[in-house]
Amino acid sequence: MPSGTALIYDEEMTRYKLLWVDPMCEIEVPERLVVSYAALQKAGLTQRCVPLPVREATDEEILLAHSTEYLEAVKKTPYMTLEELMTFTMQYGDVYFHPNIYHCAKLAIGATLNLVDAVMTGKVRNGIALVRPPGHHSQRSAANGFCIFNNVAIGTLYAKQKYNIRRVLIVDWDIHHGQGLQYNFEEDPDVLYFSWHRYEHQRFWPNLRESDYDSVGKGRGAGFNINLPWNKVGMDSNDYLSVFFHVLLPVAYEFNPELVMVSAGFDSAIGDPEGQMCATPEIFGHLTHLLMSLAGGQLCAVLEGGYNLTCLPQSVCQTVQSLLGDPASRISGLSSPCKSALESIQSVQSVHQQYWACFKHVAAEIGYEPSTKHCKLEAGQDGLQPGEEVKEISWPEPLPRLSPPTRTAVALPAGLEDSVPESCMRVTETLLTPEEAAEKLRNSDIQELKNENLLQSLGNVQFLVDKIEKKQVRNGLLLVPDLRKTLAFAVQHALVSLTDRVLLVFLGNEAPVEVQVDGKLMLVQFCSTESPEPKSNHHIPVMMKDFGDVSGFLHAVLTLLLPLAYEYDPGLILVAMGKGSGVGLAAWTQLTSLLQGLAEGQMLVLMQGAEEETIRATAASLLGEPAQSLGTLGGPLPESLDAVEKLRLKLETQWGLLQTRGQNLPGEPECLERKEEAGS
Repeated sequence: MPSGTALIYDEEMTRYKLLWVDPMCEIEVPERLVVSYAALQKAGLTQRCVPLPVREATDEEILLAHSTEYLEAVKKTPYMTLEELMTFTMQYGDVYFHPNIYHCAKLAIGATLNLVDAVMTGKVRNGIALVRPPGHHSQRSAANGFCIFNNVAIGTLYAKQKYNIRRVLIVDWDIHHGQGLQYNFEEDPDVLYFSWHRYEHQRFWPNLRESDYDSVGKGRGAGFNINLPWNKVGMDSNDYLSVFFHVLLPVAYEFNPELVMVSAGFDSAIGDPEGQMCATPEIFGHLTHLLMSLAGGQLCAVLEGGYNLTCLPQSVCQTVQSLLGDPASRISGLSSPCKSALESIQSVQSVHQQYWACFKHVAAEIGYEPSTKHCKLEAGQDGLQPGEEVKEISWPEPLPRLSPPTRTAVALPAGLEDSVPESCMRVTETLLTPEEAAEKLRNSDIQELKNENLLQSLGNVQFLVDKIEKKQVRNGLLLVPDLRKTLAFAVQHALVSLTDRVLLVFLGNEAPVEVQVDGKLMLVQFCSTESPEPKSNHHIPVMMKDFGDVSGFLHAVLTLLLPLAYEYDPGLILVAMGKGSGVGLAAWTQLTSLLQGLAEGQMLVLMQGAEEETIRATAASLLGEPAQSLGTLGGPLPESLDAVEKLRLKLETQWGLLQTRGQNLPGEPECLERKEEAGS
């Protein structure tokens, strides 16, 4: 499998700037690249990446997304006087030209294409291009919004043409709508374009009607353009994660991309003067991780916006660390999204339910208006009332994301050690005494604890939990003789020595442990038979009548398990596969890969009687290899969808990240004000 993360940066792309006074353009400065690269150097990340050179794009490459007339016009800009540059600029919107900008724009495209080449040929698995000027606003015959040429559009078309790939996912998390990308691909069913953006019912730049949720694409491309409008400022990590869980990821998996392109604009981070959002830099590490299980891990991130010179480099570092496979920081205190975000989620699901099987359960809304539509009509484009000033806001610097020296340790019976890569630490001969085991398994007969294989299994668990607590090992895989006793021991030992919250994800029909009401253990159990009503709210059985229904299983993971897990915020994740669970290998590796974004990657996988192929695939997942592709998915079985949705609706009053509807939520005012922490 390809490995490595590419990093592309060239100081030459800092050698242009605004040469006259223009309040709209003054925030786009060379320092944006300088501070981003310096932060990567300071964090020791540049030397861990694979450096790639830049090059100028050819005319033929530029013409993939732009007209000959426009290209020829831009070619003349290096020879223009200052007055001529100002006149030339005036025909476009919110952009500026400089004698060196044509050269830099060609370098930005060339950097993007070099990154695409490196990923598609297997030289690296993923990467990021720190480029300037950005690109996602640029249109076929027009510069716009600081963008000269559309880097990601050209990179996408280049990948389709050169590597004959059919499905590309573009994720645009910049705070502005990338209308240039939408115009490029709105009739193309081979490109799924997703954008979230500050919109405020068309009162925020670029003030386009087609930036709203009901612009879904045209002709054969209908359904392949997804706009998620932010109709108020102050959106935070709750809102961003909810959109991923309930909109982007379900559609992306159904689409099954061969390549993921990210228009990585960080003006959607806290502190940015353009976005005025409240999502801290750490969230971009999580968003990146969630995308890395798609397309065999082939992901190209290309810098777009980001104008706060503190949160921009922090967010870039978080993204790069996830691309490198570092454990993501824990995000505590997650809860329900705000009502405005829920209304946008509801609107997108409703308008796209005719195109995507993952939304078939959503009722189509007719004549529905968000509660914010007629609020604050007098507010300016900056979201402020007349005379209102933006308050300074602060946020803590992201904590270091330290990787233990050993990523994965395994405890396997003799004869199976060669099933996993040599980079895995082998754990052997850590036998407990029956008395030591009994301390954690109080309800067990001590005679039952005299089995040597069981005692070694329990000793291995204790050894690995202790290694995780000391930050010497990140995760582990154990093949055990008695799953129930080993899981019970693992939970108790972890709660004593490692954390106050353990998440156990179990695939099997019989509950492996008893869940107390104290909330220290959450058990999410995927089962195919009805189980008695759980005694604790933290025991959540998910009925899957047919584990062969991969779409149904994935729907449950994305829209139920992940929101629960992120809001619960465990310090350790236990994943266990019971006998005859019936889940396929690809679905299993997707599960283990996605869950590694939680608990700083601290995870133990326990299996009983697993086949060698499953052991090998699980170890690869824990080592950070891309999850196996699920292939082209149909819709979930109706009974699976009904069961998951019924359970989600039952739980959403207790777990806010499960909510997807903005209507009929109790206690919400008709017109929500912006969040106070947005600095209004």
